[in-house]
Amino acid sequence: MPSDTMRLSSTDLLQRYQRWRQFAEPAFWIVLYLLQTSLNCWISWTDRQRAGLATPFWEVAVWEWSSNLVLLALVPVVILANQLRPLHLIFQRQNLRWHLIASLVYSLVHVLAMVALRKLAYWSAGSDYDFGNWWRELPYEYVKDVRTYFSILLFTGFYQLLLMRWQGEATLLGEPDEGLAVEPVQQPERFLVRKLGKDFLLPAADIEWIQAWGNYVNLHVRGHDYPLRSTMAAIERRLDSKRFLRVHRSYIVNLDFVQAIVPLESGDARAVLSTGGEVPVSRRYREALKSIG
Repeated sequence: MPSDTMRLSSTDLLQRYQRWRQFAEPAFWIVLYLLQTSLNCWISWTDRQRAGLATPFWEVAVWEWSSNLVLLALVPVVILANQLRPLHLIFQRQNLRWHLIASLVYSLVHVLAMVALRKLAYWSAGSDYDFGNWWRELPYEYVKDVRTYFSILLFTGFYQLLLMRWQGEATLLGEPDEGLAVEPVQQPERFLVRKLGKDFLLPAADIEWIQAWGNYVNLHVRGHDYPLRSTMAAIERRLDSKRFLRVHRSYIVNLDFVQAIVPLESGDARAVLSTGGEVPVSRRYREALKSIG
């Protein structure tokens, strides 16, 4: 009896978090950077006072806030980069090289925007800001930025791992422990989901849409995402084509849930589902979706 109570309370907590997730995730980063910047301002100014440097507090505040506000604005970019080339906490060589190049661009954008904000702040105060020797300062800033970049990657990786364990992870019934993902199980009617230390059978008919996510696909069911190790092409071949349709390079939708198709000016569209969700439809697949019905 206690175990059932714990399972129900954990499920309720997850459902509540899913409703607030779109606000909780950005709020976390905003609060983190606000606290970090405020603390850095006080520490930096105190260190300069102890060193006998009469640096006005507003200058220290401008240095810290200009840097951290730009870094905060770049957090979604780093998260998007991780979605495009996920590391999954195990540094894949190809993706690691891609992220190292991306970190160079990340650092350059950070420095340019930071310096622009500082020059604007100093100009408004009737002064002038000098960044110093760019060839000397850029490598110094990159050492700090690459650490920040990969810290965000690692944190989001652990966060995704936690969500996967909390929400559950799907596998095909009869899938072997070794070998290729999604073995010859044709048109599975159910998926095996491990959630909160227990196994559940997830009916394929309950899947609203499937989204590509690195080396996985996410099975979206009633506000939950269940990762399945597979490619979009592999899972598409094994789904019932009368029920599931590819509507985007990264999305497969369950036709039973499609309520309306809303065209966009770009020529693409979005599928509105009866559950309230929306799935992008690229122009390549739009006519195929309209012809169903």
